[in-house]
Amino acid sequence: MPRSNTNTRKPTDVPMTTVRVLILYYSRHGATAHMADQIARGVEAVARAEALVRTVPAVSPVSEATAPPVPKDGPPYATLDELEQCDALALGSPTRFGNMAAPLKHFLDGTSGQWLSGALAGKPGAAFTSTGSLHGGQETTLLTMMMPLLHHGMLITGLPYTQPELHRTHSGGTPYGASHVAGSDGDAAHTEDEERLCRALGQRLAVTAAALAHGRQA
Repeated sequence: MPRSNTNTRKPTDVPMTTVRVLILYYSRHGATAHMADQIARGVEAVARAEALVRTVPAVSPVSEATAPPVPKDGPPYATLDELEQCDALALGSPTRFGNMAAPLKHFLDGTSGQWLSGALAGKPGAAFTSTGSLHGGQETTLLTMMMPLLHHGMLITGLPYTQPELHRTHSGGTPYGASHVAGSDGDAAHTEDEERLCRALGQRLAVTAAALAHGRQA
């Protein structure tokens, strides 16, 4: 007669914990901020997933200038503790000559402690961006934003072509991450396809983070 092992617990019996997705971005005119909000919607469409939207202060050309501890409006500034404690990260910036903006780069340059401790290793990460023109450096910005995530040991999450919006978009949207074409004045409305891809990216991050957390608990 086979013995029953009462200590064996099925993976489905493992209680699921809430996963936190940090959406960290810099936005000059609001286009990237709107994308961050859409990504947050995608995250929170997943059960037991929480979106934490944070920004970074601008870099001043005056070395003595300092930003106030709390911004006048919008989300709070990110802290290194929040970066350490997140289960997934979405990194967003407008493009600056094919790369991320200086304020976000400045924040990441201060994460050596998290790199040394491996705080982000094995966690999913993704990127999103906004440009003034259709061929204004979206893909190079997304790819270069992935570099520090790879150095931190993160698992890069993109957008697969199973997303129908990638096949029909005439504005933003790439397999490397969500994107938006803001126009020369930075005030072009986000298209429905762009917003859907933002939400899809948030959902993929949350689902991946939850699966990884569930596997560790099992």
